[in-house]
Amino acid sequence: MTSSRTVSANGIEIFLLEQGQGPLVLLCHGWPELSYSWRRQIPAIAAAGFHVAAPDMRGFGRTCAPADIDAYSIFDSVGDMVALVAALGEKQAVIVGHDWGAPVAWHAAMFRSDVFTAVAGLSVPPPFRGRARPLDTLRESGIANFYWQYFQTPGVAEREFERDVELTMRTLLGRGFSDPSASLFIEEGKGFLGVPADRPLPDWLSEADLAFFTEAYRTSGFRGGLNWYRNIDRNWELTAPWQGAQIHQPSLFIAGSKDSVITGLIGAKRVADMERVLPNLRQKLIIDGAGHWIQQERPDEVNAALIGFLKATQ
Repeated sequence: MTSSRTVSANGIEIFLLEQGQGPLVLLCHGWPELSYSWRRQIPAIAAAGFHVAAPDMRGFGRTCAPADIDAYSIFDSVGDMVALVAALGEKQAVIVGHDWGAPVAWHAAMFRSDVFTAVAGLSVPPPFRGRARPLDTLRESGIANFYWQYFQTPGVAEREFERDVELTMRTLLGRGFSDPSASLFIEEGKGFLGVPADRPLPDWLSEADLAFFTEAYRTSGFRGGLNWYRNIDRNWELTAPWQGAQIHQPSLFIAGSKDSVITGLIGAKRVADMERVLPNLRQKLIIDGAGHWIQQERPDEVNAALIGFLKATQ
């Protein structure tokens, strides 16, 4: 049975879902999600003989959301996971991440190979640190309306998303990043959501699931998660010592074939070239027909790949 609790780690209170006994596995969610996003993985991985812990990440759900924007850097997020391992009474863990949780997992493995013995990333390829700040690169390319840029000014995206939280979550999760009508570029006057269409939920997302996400975000707001995007350039600056670094632990990558994170020119190249960063990549699994919310959309395939990887790396 999955249980929940809150632990003190890295100076904040972290809420987590937990189940099972055995080697520790951390599951790190992305935006705009919660530990609940792993509801279909936690019991399966626990039943396979592992101690599974899925936290609400810093700024999300029932975990603390510091006021300072600078408190949401990659160092803070990785620091949370290092401290969480210790708070759970362990010295090592396998770390798994989806969406924003994937960069946390990749960097955790890169920064602390002594703590994280293996790593899996879903949807977002491992870090290829560019030669310039990401937002500068966008501007220099003549791009001014990418969603990362829209998220930079505090309060703008918050006002849009918090105006009708149920509609926001229905649109973000129901449409995702695989629907052709969903653009990552912001049309003037339309905001990130554009003109939300009245559409049925996908099969993998029930009305009860939507209600859970909606209530959580009504309570927490969107500021904490959006602050992760406000550290994109700062993360680039902080990670300068790891320019060109590799992740040598056993690794796994999973994504959906319809996920726009990997279907664009840059994303596709990073998927093709990821062995440069992951010399010990055990599997690169692209699930045909799946979109961005991969572990919720296709739990059977994701669970089989994760459990096979976990057993092979113990």
